Amino acid sequence: MFIRAGRNQQPFFEMQILTARQIRQKIRRIAIEILERNFGEPEIILAGLNNNGVGFAQFLVDELLPLAPGNVKISLTRIRLNPANPVEYDPVIEMPADALRGKPVIIVDDVANTGRTIFYAVQPLLSVIPKKVEVAVLVDRKHKSFPIKADYVGLSLATTLLDDIDVRIRDVEEMAVYLN
Repeated sequence: MFIRAGRNQQPFFEMQILTARQIRQKIRRIAIEILERNFGEPEIILAGLNNNGVGFAQFLVDELLPLAPGNVKISLTRIRLNPANPVEYDPVIEMPADALRGKPVIIVDDVANTGRTIFYAVQPLLSVIPKKVEVAVLVDRKHKSFPIKADYVGLSLATTLLDDIDVRIRDVEEMAVYLN
């Protein structure tokens, strides 16, 4: 556990809850679960939310590709939305809507807290009928205010509403997840 000064120079506690090794293990386990639950599908689409969600989705794709049978296509796309104000502008999925029709789509994010971001991320999928929509998260917090359930979870964590989860998986020397 570390005590650091925050932006406002107030000390706060930082505790590592996942190491790089543990994150890699969770990515592998989630990838295997995705293949098991989508057995026989010709294509699986992972839709990462914004930046860390896409980073986590890319790790899943990298793990899925060598595990998936040769006839299974693994696709990656991004859903862009403003998590602080998801109604400011419509969420956008970077893949054409027709490419999603009749296929399993897995929305991927680093942390699920209240479920609001994932709830609004579903909006671009409403214009087509995917085969199913599932959710994969590295850390699932138990503060849901929206009807969202993660189907694939790396770590389920009960925290206080004031706690912050800091997922460091992109552009870092060593991946880690911290509780602040």
